[in-house]
Amino acid sequence: MTKLKTTFFTMAMLCFLQIYGQTSLISGKITDALGQPIPGISVKIKGITGGTSSDTKGVFSINSPNPATLVFSGIGYINKEFAYSGQSNITIVLSEDQQNLNEIVVTALGVKREKRNLTYSSQEVKGDQITQSKEPNLVNALAGKVSGVQITSSSGTPGSSSRIVIRGANSLYGNNEALMVIDGIPVNNDETGNLNSGPGTNRIADLDPNIIESINVLKGGAATALYGSDGAKGVIIITTKTGGLNKKPSISFSSSFSMEKPLLPEIQDKYSLGSNGVYFDGVSQKTSTSWGARMDTLKINGQPAPVYNQSDLFFKTGKTYSNTVAITGGSAYNSYFLSYTNFAQNGTVPTTSFDRNTLFGKFTTQIIKDLNVTFSLNYANTKNRRLPEGYALESPVWTIFSAPVSYDLQPSVNPDGSQRLFRFSRNNPYWVLDNISNTSIVNRFLPTFTADYKPLSWLTITERFGADVYVEQGKYTESLLSVSNPNGRIVNNNTNFRQYNNDLILNANKSFGDFNIEALLGNNIISTYSQNGYANGLGITIPGFNNIGSASTVKFTETSYLTRKVGFYLQSNIDYKKFIILSLTGRYDGASVLAKDNTFYPYGSAAMSFIFSNFFSPGVSSVMNFGKLRVSYSTVGNASIGAYSLLTPYESQTIRNTTFPYQGQSGFLISQTLNNPNLKNERINEVEVGLETGFFKSRIGLEVTYFDKKTRNGIIPTVALAPSTGFNATSVNSASMRNRGIEVLLNAKPIATKDFNWDLTINYSRIRNKVLSIYKDLNQVGNGFTSIFVNQPYGVIYGTRYARNASGQLLTDETGLPFAADTQGIIGDINPDWMGGIVNNLKYKQFTFSFSFDMKKGGDIQNNVDGYGYFYGTPKVTEDRGPRVVEGVNATTGLPNTVSVLGQAYYQRINSVLESVIQDGTYVKLRNVSLGYHLKPGWLQKSPFKTIGFQVTGRNLWIYAPHFTGGDPEVSSFGSSNGSQGIYSFSTPTSRSVDFSVKLTL
Repeated sequence: MTKLKTTFFTMAMLCFLQIYGQTSLISGKITDALGQPIPGISVKIKGITGGTSSDTKGVFSINSPNPATLVFSGIGYINKEFAYSGQSNITIVLSEDQQNLNEIVVTALGVKREKRNLTYSSQEVKGDQITQSKEPNLVNALAGKVSGVQITSSSGTPGSSSRIVIRGANSLYGNNEALMVIDGIPVNNDETGNLNSGPGTNRIADLDPNIIESINVLKGGAATALYGSDGAKGVIIITTKTGGLNKKPSISFSSSFSMEKPLLPEIQDKYSLGSNGVYFDGVSQKTSTSWGARMDTLKINGQPAPVYNQSDLFFKTGKTYSNTVAITGGSAYNSYFLSYTNFAQNGTVPTTSFDRNTLFGKFTTQIIKDLNVTFSLNYANTKNRRLPEGYALESPVWTIFSAPVSYDLQPSVNPDGSQRLFRFSRNNPYWVLDNISNTSIVNRFLPTFTADYKPLSWLTITERFGADVYVEQGKYTESLLSVSNPNGRIVNNNTNFRQYNNDLILNANKSFGDFNIEALLGNNIISTYSQNGYANGLGITIPGFNNIGSASTVKFTETSYLTRKVGFYLQSNIDYKKFIILSLTGRYDGASVLAKDNTFYPYGSAAMSFIFSNFFSPGVSSVMNFGKLRVSYSTVGNASIGAYSLLTPYESQTIRNTTFPYQGQSGFLISQTLNNPNLKNERINEVEVGLETGFFKSRIGLEVTYFDKKTRNGIIPTVALAPSTGFNATSVNSASMRNRGIEVLLNAKPIATKDFNWDLTINYSRIRNKVLSIYKDLNQVGNGFTSIFVNQPYGVIYGTRYARNASGQLLTDETGLPFAADTQGIIGDINPDWMGGIVNNLKYKQFTFSFSFDMKKGGDIQNNVDGYGYFYGTPKVTEDRGPRVVEGVNATTGLPNTVSVLGQAYYQRINSVLESVIQDGTYVKLRNVSLGYHLKPGWLQKSPFKTIGFQVTGRNLWIYAPHFTGGDPEVSSFGSSNGSQGIYSFSTPTSRSVDFSVKLTL
């Protein structure tokens, strides 16, 4: 037995020594094709569990049998196997996997995930597509590029707001615009800055597009549930640029210059000031109408009358200058990116401008092993100078579009200093340029701090703090002798806004056999404070001294609010064999604006993806290489309740023409609107089904999504109450609305060769909206320029319509003119039938060429320029002034109308019928065309430059709008609010522009 034990022990030792002799410690380095180290690459031994990963210098070490096969893998790189048989000083070079690299997207809370594993719809736009468009406002840069997203510009004034809505309106009266998130921090996008008629600036305009790495649009509730009730309207995820590890410092400089020409409405130039064919000189005879003599027959003092093209004389060529310098680089443990941009835009209306100076810096460092910290700061200083727009008496555009071609508007004043004008009750537009001003100065800070700690290989703890702080100083001045305020007016408006956001997130990712589980648990706290001081001064006592302290009467109001919200959220993603992914999300929010019984409210989502292409045979995979079916259901709250909305406040009053405060005495009465202390957030339930496919090694990709979402508990703020209650109205949770739609996205690479590449993207979306209920038997409520009706789309136009008989024929009176029906009705729908976009990017050797179209079918527009113009005789269509017989039926006899009428009588009659100016807003727009050239690297070898590139870009070069007589059918003249949509009314025209730019890299 002793000998037997000795024999077994000897054999065991020999086996151990043999195994030990065949196991080696392998060390090496992993780099990319340029020799730069790649951190975070997984290193495993084929057939053996466990492994390691490369450090920040790309270095790895692992114990391995000899021989063995090592497998190297990482996001964005093609997997590589290496046969080890005792080699030393191993260097592994990995190639980028462009296909997989493009499919890594930033999702909610800044989490990066592979697009193939997503269980919901999202669409990414790269930063170079944003900057290539040369749009000052990044919202406009997304137009036509993302399915299911509608973007509407408000005006051509520099700095004007743009509205972005995802999958249709969710709330009848709440904010319907998407939440903006920058590097994981929600930021404010309110419309501010305008102190008179017209649009303001949406605050995302403070962001410099040059610092954007990518934008990912999260559309449905399953994608946005982690953001709580603020994300119910969709989320725009903005990721900023960063530096690179082990990257030598690189300096880039870009400069661009563009020229803009306004897109003007169609205005007649054949008839003079006057009425019924009689010329008025605008001095001894004044009128607002241009129904005078023909200009080609009119003589003044025996000479042919000069023709003044008022638009060409007033509007000028806009100019925009932009200069950016950026520095990027990094060492083994840190990286940095710094950028400064000066942007200066002078508008097509003289004296209007938008200037923006931005400074951005981001620094990332490894404090200790497994602890990485990132700090960024974005500072913006913007100055906006604008003029009143719309049909306000102070609006210069109104007067220009309605001015006669026979009258010279300059000089703007008479010898006695009074205004010189062809009509009464309206300012001379050139006088406005010198005497009315609306300026806004904003200083904004967006700091963000993120710390990622990885105590275990499968667990990451993230602490992220961010703030959004800005101060806005607004000032409006209107000089003495203004038509609307003869004694002058001064307004000071100061806003202080502060929002603090904090997230603590635990993210675990671990595999168990065939299952891979990713779990995210977090807490969010957000605090928002806003203070606004508004001072209105009437009566300027010292001409030219625009200090509100010198005003005769000053009324000051101050408003402020503080809200807080705390949220707890959980998300789990369960992946089985990479073909079934189940995602569950839950969030529990508490908001300070709600009553105690309703303070906290839960919601969440469940989604699943089935990647059926994993089961394809090789023959099928060679044609269709990817296929995924996904389905989700979500229920989220919509934060539609403002601060103190549950209380019934006291309000300053005006009693019998006596406005308080009066003679030092304040006067307040309780509001006539009784607020509801039981209000709760609106609720949005959504079902989404999608199909994603890839063909011919993803040379063609098709994504189709259907969604059905329903809003419940919609807030109606002004439901009438019986006078016996002592109040006029109250707020209720009662409305219901539905949005159904289909989104299609096609990505294709028709040509991919060494020298020539062509990328094509086509998107299409069709959304149908319907208001299901308002409140009990209430069927209609107003909403700005539109109305809300039960069983109608959200945003119909309601007003006077033509009188018609039962067969729909127009009725005329005894004079042969049409007239308005006794009752008003629905005469238009601002919602488009469908929207689409086509984006082409081509590259041939050193040349790049891109062009994009976007289209909208349907969507009615109230054209007020024509509406008022019918009375004035200024639209192009009024050039036909001869006698005509209106096609219709005499209302008295029932017989066809035979009475002839003159053009002036006809157009001045239909001026009173709103239906006459409802126009179809269908358009096809060549949104962007860009041609670029980069010098060959070989030409720069003996120069200090790494790259030199040139680019020429055109915007709005061609618009086809067959039914719209204005300049640009993509317009909303009074801003981005819900009730300001679908109206074109004397706003500054949008522009057609050409931009020249150069970019150098050292």
